[in-house]
Amino acid sequence: MGITLILLVFLVLVVVVIGWAVGLFNTLVQARNAYKNAFAQIDVQLQRRFDLIPNLVEVARTYMSHERQTLEAVIAARSSAQAGLAAAKAAPGDAAAMAQLAASQGQLNGVLGRLMAVAEAYPDLKANQTMMQLSEELSSTENKVAFARQAYNDAVMGYNNRREMFPASVLANSFNFAPAALLDIPLEKRAQVREAPKVQF
Repeated sequence: MGITLILLVFLVLVVVVIGWAVGLFNTLVQARNAYKNAFAQIDVQLQRRFDLIPNLVEVARTYMSHERQTLEAVIAARSSAQAGLAAAKAAPGDAAAMAQLAASQGQLNGVLGRLMAVAEAYPDLKANQTMMQLSEELSSTENKVAFARQAYNDAVMGYNNRREMFPASVLANSFNFAPAALLDIPLEKRAQVREAPKVQF
């Protein structure tokens, strides 16, 4: 009777420990999926931004024939930013991919800002209804990107906190739950990028 009781207690403890470990594992999976979903929202907004840029450049091209370099720089920066997004989409949370995405988005923000500054010198372009509508949509998209980036960073922080806290850290290390990187702007570009491109006409 005593051995049976000991075996029963041992079995209950084993079931409790396994249940606890499964619960921790599932919490880590849930947190990882949350930051990946948050990154998907960034992807949606950046794709929208990328779709707007060629239309913006095309409208500007009809008025800004002497600003060919600026227009080409916007298209080149868009291509670079798309490549950065593709790398980040392949590995959301990876530090190198997030750094590449942040740098390419910073470069795109810079050339878009230059385009808008140059456009100020063309009154007919500023008054063009399509240009005003595209500029407004771009500005709205910039705000959505900022909100999506904040939601992603919050989800990454939650995931990283869970994976680093004991006892989940033991399980996280055992099952290769790698740390996720925030989407942050490199220091050398921070002042330039923190400002959304000015697109008011």
